[in-house]
Amino acid sequence: MVRWDEAWGPRPKRVVAPYWWPPGLILRQAASALYVGALAHWRGIPGWFARYGFRCLPGAAGSRGMGCIGFPPHPVWEMTTACNLHCIHCHTSAGRPSADELTTPEARRMLNELATNADFRMMAFTGGEPLLRQDLFELLAYSHALGFNNTIATNATLVDEAVARDLNRQGVVIAAVSLDGFDAASHDRIRGSRGAFDAALAGMRALRKAGILLHVNITAMEYNLDQLEPLVQLVEALGAGILLFYQLVPVGRGKGIGAASLDLSANEKLIRFMARAQEDARAIMEPVAGPQYWPFLLQRAGIRSGHRLRLAEWVFHGCSAGRGFVYIKPNGKVWPCPFIELACADAREEGFLDTLNRSAVIQDLQQREARLGGRCGRCTYRRLCGGCRGRALATTGDLLAEDPFCFLEPCASAEVTSAE
Repeated sequence: MVRWDEAWGPRPKRVVAPYWWPPGLILRQAASALYVGALAHWRGIPGWFARYGFRCLPGAAGSRGMGCIGFPPHPVWEMTTACNLHCIHCHTSAGRPSADELTTPEARRMLNELATNADFRMMAFTGGEPLLRQDLFELLAYSHALGFNNTIATNATLVDEAVARDLNRQGVVIAAVSLDGFDAASHDRIRGSRGAFDAALAGMRALRKAGILLHVNITAMEYNLDQLEPLVQLVEALGAGILLFYQLVPVGRGKGIGAASLDLSANEKLIRFMARAQEDARAIMEPVAGPQYWPFLLQRAGIRSGHRLRLAEWVFHGCSAGRGFVYIKPNGKVWPCPFIELACADAREEGFLDTLNRSAVIQDLQQREARLGGRCGRCTYRRLCGGCRGRALATTGDLLAEDPFCFLEPCASAEVTSAE
């Protein structure tokens, strides 16, 4: 039962639709998991459904299948740039809190407007480190009272059993925790803090004990590309139900280590590894900034047209930028995704969702099939993949340019063998 403190004022009325309504949403979520299971020859999918599948539903609320950053559409609020770590690849350049972060009343108004979007059922809180905002639990409670299912992205180093129980009481159904090395030496180096690895493991165990579904994020880069197998084994041992493989996009502090970004061959190596690892995994795996995963699976299965491709386009969405995904910065600026540093609206202003939808950037992203350049514009899979728009912008300066690290060439007719 979510706790409401009377000091927070009147409890808001629920306005967000239940995550299970309409039932077609659940059908699409199940279909996306089953289809990726079939394409990846996932032997563990019955066990995943039994252990985690139904528990994922509240967190996938409003989802119309799988896409980059998990699923579209949903809002993510980067609550603060304050952080107790100093990760070398942080896209927010987190450390100290920004002077112009949304206040508690402004955050409430933002949540009220997000609740008017009929597609949204889940609210994601991230940072920086959300646990460093003093009003976190109040805003979690407010969000849940509106009807949202809450998820939180945390480095978990500040999570103990008491904190985990409080998160659970305030409607957090999934906690996403980053793990960038399979041991203390590698993880702590990337996270810029000694002891981060051990503290994160303790935090993840506390979250699971509190009944919160564990979701792990791995940011793949040259520094850890050779650790993927032991990393996945560690994630499995921790009992995670969801595993997202991010790729380093050179934005924020990541610009300083742009050379560590995966090039074309390393992108292929990662995606082939994901497909192979999914076969025996307990967790479901999804790409972030690597939408070529979906067409790779389809090409490997010989799917280039017909009803099976249309089914894939129905449940896989590749790059989610501009497709219902809303990313709100600490100062209220609204971006298409955390890797596209283009403000399209301001959450401090009333009606910011309408402003966002009228943005020329969002319209370009929504109509990308007709506007993409280069190989992406000619690709058979441009609707369900479309390339990583954030990576295209960061590396070429053109939001609609071809993804320079797509290895599926030529896209429309490449033969992808199942041999690894």
